Formats: sequence, C-alpha cells, structure tokens
Amino acid sequence: MSQRRVQIVILCEDRQQEVFARYFLKKRGFTGRVRANICPEGSQAGEQYVRTHYPEEVKAYRQKRNQVSIGLVVLIDADTGTLAVRLNWLASVLDEDEQENRGSNEAIAIFVPKRNIETWIHYLQGETVNEEAVYAKFKNNEAVCKTAAEDLADRCYSQSLPGDAPRSLQAACGELQRLLPLLQP
Repeated sequence: MSQRRVQIVILCEDRQQEVFARYFLKKRGFTGRVRANICPEGSQAGEQYVRTHYPEEVKAYRQKRNQVSIGLVVLIDADTGTLAVRLNWLASVLDEDEQENRGSNEAIAIFVPKRNIETWIHYLQGETVNEEAVYAKFKNNEAVCKTAAEDLADRCYSQSLPGDAPRSLQAACGELQRLLPLLQP
C-alpha cells in the first residue's frame, strides 16, 4: 500500500512566523512538503494579508484533504487586540466567502501570538514578558527562534507548559492537537 503524501501550508504575516512554524513542525516530526504563503514585506499590514488569503487557503485545504494528508497552519498576531477578536475575524471572512467555519476535525491550526511572535520567542528564551509590550524583531536573524520553537513543540506535546506562560501561548498548545494526526510517522 502506498503512503499518502503529507503537506502543510503556512499562512503568515512575516518571515519570523514562517521560520518559527517550520522549526515547530520539524521538532514534532513533520518531514513532508511545506508551502509558505507570507505577506510580501511592505505590501500591506500582515494581519490584513492573512485575513485576505485565509478563505482561499481554507478552500484549497478542503478541496485537497481527501487526496492528500494536508494541514493548514495560520499565524496572525493579535497585536493590541485579543485571540477571540482574531478568531472571530477569520470566522467572519469565511462566512463572507460562504464557507463554513473550521470544523473541530479539520487540520487547520490557528496560532495567535498576543502582541507578536517575538513575545513568544522572548518568553521561551527565559525572559519575563508582558503581552502588551512590543518586543524587537530579529530582522535577518529569524533562525534565532529555533530553540524556542523546539522548546514550545516539546512542551505542548508533553503538556508541560508552565502555568505562567502567556495565555496566547497556552492556546497555541491546544491548536497543536489539530495537527498531531498529520505529524505521526
């Protein structure tokens, strides 16, 4: 019996999010094909790009999921808003596109760092963080997040994320459950 191809699509605001997601997936054992859809630098707000492209990526996922093992990983910063606001925005753009909201059985994981992904990286590097503060980008050094992403993957999988972890990071561990069936060897 032939093995089904496995692929992941990453829809994100910037290169840092994409690199973080790749390290996270790799640490969890994903070795399949990854296609990244990243907001072109300077073209528009990253969250706007993700919201605009989310319906088409969900539609593509739904069309392909019966032929290939596929997952959709979405990263969108909460900025000064909340996780709930971002999830509601994404649900509303699906509704506007006459699509159902993501189902609990769909391998569509949405990661919403509060403020931005750098908040998670700084926390995972051992710093005390505030989800309202702005943390510096790692411009041209995106790979600095490797250890942080791998640490998060391990902690989410073993359910050992500390209780003082940022709430948006705790929610991310819940989203991992949507992808685990794809990540099993």
